[in-house]
Amino acid sequence: MPSAYPDIHPSLLGAKAEASALYLRPGAETFSARAAKAVVAAASPTGNIVAVGVGEKVTKGIATGVRAVKVFVRVKFASEVLSDDERIAPAINGVPVDVEQIGTVRAFRAETQGVVMPNPRIRRRPAQPGCSIGFIDDELAMAGTFGALVKRGTKLFILSNNHVLANENQLPAGAAIAEPGTLDHGRTTDAIAKLAQFIELKLPPQMNRVDAALAEVTKPDAVSRDILFIGAPRTPAAARIDMIVQKFGRTTSYRAGRVISVATDVKVGYDIGELLFENQVIVQGLNGQAFSAAGDSGSLITERTTNRAVGLLFAGSSSHTIANHVEDVLAALRVRLA
Repeated sequence: MPSAYPDIHPSLLGAKAEASALYLRPGAETFSARAAKAVVAAASPTGNIVAVGVGEKVTKGIATGVRAVKVFVRVKFASEVLSDDERIAPAINGVPVDVEQIGTVRAFRAETQGVVMPNPRIRRRPAQPGCSIGFIDDELAMAGTFGALVKRGTKLFILSNNHVLANENQLPAGAAIAEPGTLDHGRTTDAIAKLAQFIELKLPPQMNRVDAALAEVTKPDAVSRDILFIGAPRTPAAARIDMIVQKFGRTTSYRAGRVISVATDVKVGYDIGELLFENQVIVQGLNGQAFSAAGDSGSLITERTTNRAVGLLFAGSSSHTIANHVEDVLAALRVRLA
């Protein structure tokens, strides 16, 4: 596990790794009949366990202050209706385990569904992080979010997700990227960048760490580094449990949230299949609001008090948001924030 977690005891990270190997990796035991029914209800082809990470144990809706291995499931059943084989152990190597319902996790790209079009979805010049963005396809209307402006040498790039800019590994270098995305009526004449690089999304048993891509800016005067309503992001910082964060995305606009799990391994549904990601961040929205929704993929997550960049949003469920550590993203693409 990376040294990004100096405040987490090695025994807790070790227990999390053991739980991840047992429940998430290929060959892990699957749930029996009742859990299989839960899978059907959740419209997913695999087991009930979705993610394993490190967070705070919650009992009867109250945070206990005790750090635990967090096991996130699509559907949480009362213990008394489960058989012994179906129950998740209350502890691993003496480390407490907490089970939390998360629902089904999907990559958060929006496609044609009669979506209402608020401000982030209009044509903006200069285009800003937080705006609608996406590849141009005659057969698919889609949109994600312009995450950040980044640099490599003298070149300027738009940062977002692979599934937003490269259509899950499918598009060639040079493909046009428009603001707004085509779901928001973007056209070829709205192109402001061209696909330059993506980190390949890999099928199991291989693990992924980032869902990220770059589009080289073709019109430097047509872009800004300031995130809508948030401002320019500052030097990256590591996500921490209980950190209060914020983002501005194409669908839900501005939302604040709290980091509830780090060092998280998670299954995420894509068009190409269900992929495994390691070392991810999970965020829950504040004030009863979801932190994100379909179309917010690519949003840069920052710490609310400092505006330091902490994550790149790429997936989630109706209640939880999944993000890559931003330092992993920048390192993989060999870029820095502009």
